[in-house]
Amino acid sequence: MARYTGPKVKKSRAFGEQVFGPSRAFEKKKYPPGQHGLSRKRKQKSDYALQLMEKQKAKYTYGVLERQFRNTFEKASRKGGVTGEVLLQMLESRLDNVVFRLGLARTRRQARQLVTHRHITVNGRLSNIPSQVLKPGDVVGVKGKSKELDAVTDSVAGSRAEVKRHSWLEFNPDKLEGVFLSNPTRDQIPEKINEQLIVELYSK
Repeated sequence: MARYTGPKVKKSRAFGEQVFGPSRAFEKKKYPPGQHGLSRKRKQKSDYALQLMEKQKAKYTYGVLERQFRNTFEKASRKGGVTGEVLLQMLESRLDNVVFRLGLARTRRQARQLVTHRHITVNGRLSNIPSQVLKPGDVVGVKGKSKELDAVTDSVAGSRAEVKRHSWLEFNPDKLEGVFLSNPTRDQIPEKINEQLIVELYSK
């Protein structure tokens, strides 16, 4: 499936956040892209523009294309509960996102690559579908020989403290295996996304 392959830092600067992960280039230029940088006077954005930007930010953050994002929203709207929160829960429960949250990959893009290249297992079975939605109790791991990949070992070594902050996940660094315990509540999701603006956009 096609993915965004354009300039990542430029997109992050447009949103004012590092939606593709930590970047030194972003830290050097924390202002919107454009020829005149901060000196250019920018008009106040309309409600629609703010809603659209929030939806785009969520799409790029989780690496989902337009049609897939819209389908996820429609599924969330049919479920019980607050639609915006359910939407984020569904995005968080994607296999590629869980691989990233467990610390098996440094970015969601790298996590997606591990899944598509058949390095990841779900409940002991290989899965190459990044969009697979996990259920509470599902076990995510790295298959045998893939446990020696530098990308995996380096990522785990550098993200052990980060995993402890995600209380909806349980990770065993010795087995390179984690359990998706439950869907996270909104206050447990660290992404700075105003999901209500997304709901308003799609409700028009």
